[in-house]
Amino acid sequence: MTTFASTSPSRLASQHHALDLFAELREFWREFFVKALDPYRPERHYMRGPGPAWRAKHAASSNLHST
Repeated sequence: MTTFASTSPSRLASQHHALDLFAELREFWREFFVKALDPYRPERHYMRGPGPAWRAKHAASSNLHST
């Protein structure tokens, strides 16, 4: 004699939903930490104007134009 044990479809659906929810939460936190701990900061590489080399190069020509 063989007996079959099965879970109800609603129980399987709730387990599947719980796994989906866990996967979504895991993905959210993974993306959060990747973005929060990203070492690249574009504002550190933004040029804020002419530097000392440009000033040294153009200092002579600006003295010629001043009155």
